[in-house]
Amino acid sequence: MKLKMFLLLAMASMLFPASAQSRFVTVKDGHFLKDGKPYYYIGTNFWYGAILGSEGQGGNRKRLVKELDLMKQMGIDNLRVLVGSDGERGVTTKVEPTLQVQPGVYNDTILAGLDFLLQEMGKRGMVAVLYLNNSWEWSGGYGFYLEHAGAGKQPRPNEDGYPAFMEAMSKYATNEKAHQLFYDYVRFILSRTNRYTGKAYKDDPAIMSWQIGNEPRAFSKEAIPAFEKWLAEASSLIRSLDPNHLISIGSEGSWGCENDWGCYERICADKNIDYCNIHLWPYNWSWARKDHLIEDLPNAKEHTKDYIDRHLAICARLKKPLVMEEFGYPRDGFKFDLGTPTKGRDGFYEYVFSLVGDNAASGGFFAGCNFWGWGGLAKPRHPEQWQVGDDYTGDPAQEAQGLNSVFAGDKSTLQVIKREVERMKKIH
Repeated sequence: MKLKMFLLLAMASMLFPASAQSRFVTVKDGHFLKDGKPYYYIGTNFWYGAILGSEGQGGNRKRLVKELDLMKQMGIDNLRVLVGSDGERGVTTKVEPTLQVQPGVYNDTILAGLDFLLQEMGKRGMVAVLYLNNSWEWSGGYGFYLEHAGAGKQPRPNEDGYPAFMEAMSKYATNEKAHQLFYDYVRFILSRTNRYTGKAYKDDPAIMSWQIGNEPRAFSKEAIPAFEKWLAEASSLIRSLDPNHLISIGSEGSWGCENDWGCYERICADKNIDYCNIHLWPYNWSWARKDHLIEDLPNAKEHTKDYIDRHLAICARLKKPLVMEEFGYPRDGFKFDLGTPTKGRDGFYEYVFSLVGDNAASGGFFAGCNFWGWGGLAKPRHPEQWQVGDDYTGDPAQEAQGLNSVFAGDKSTLQVIKREVERMKKIH
């Protein structure tokens, strides 16, 4: 009887190899698997998805559904999303409405928006990378936790300049009280159950990865050891709360590690980190000039290839996939308005997508990318800077609206995206 049962179970596992675990995106031998198949992807950043999914200030579920349908039609199924902004409202250059008004005090409309977003993504077979913190001011993050840990009012780049801001943020790595406030937030979010689907977050296949933060940095070489310790603690906590989902850091790569390549390799080598991230910004990093964006495209491509290759070498040693989950290129002439040309951006996107596609064809470790960012159906009213009541775009509140956004009217860019997505699907 026992032998018969064993044989039946063995046959079932051969006929139906997908286990409950395979409902989630997984990593095996340095490669993503989705629905039991190799997963290489072109995704986007949709940081405002939870706000758009709410029924409060900034919410627009009708638009959200249309945006998801449009992305899905193009083959975009991977969205990188901010769980929520932190702190007071009415702060210039900060995203609002906020989710975490004070430590442990939450805006339920945004939580409902996140629930709704995940429900709608699940219906479409899309997956979310959800980031929990931010080293930058535009959603609170480091500065929010430092202030509530007793470090006093924190500087903001638009008021005090970036040097003063970064010097202040370098104190986060060693502030244990700030870390504990963040860990309380992580426990709260990861222990939630979706009010619409009834699924615990930890059991929801619509989530691909929990990400510690958006571009977490040490902000000084002296802070690197404490920075590495904090990331290890955060990933360990996430793993203890959710054994089903992948965990990622959200790092820019060496650029976010004070150009310490050893730091990048160590944080990615952590046993709880499932895959590696890099971000890449040719204009911000002076690889392309605002008045020579098309002429500087070859230089931007050369530096991009080198940056990716150096990180891929680390991924090969660690046997972990690499995702370039942020990159952008300004519109031609450094213009922001809808309908302005995107020849330079199209050329840069096409190049990045081709690198992912070539890796997919060869079974390499460069597994995916998320362009920054999806503006979709938005119609910015104040191109120079977002104001309360304006449509959300791919550009957060501190940046010009349209600087890096891909809108539904950017036909040539959308054609590049769709073409490369279809090419990748043919490979796998």
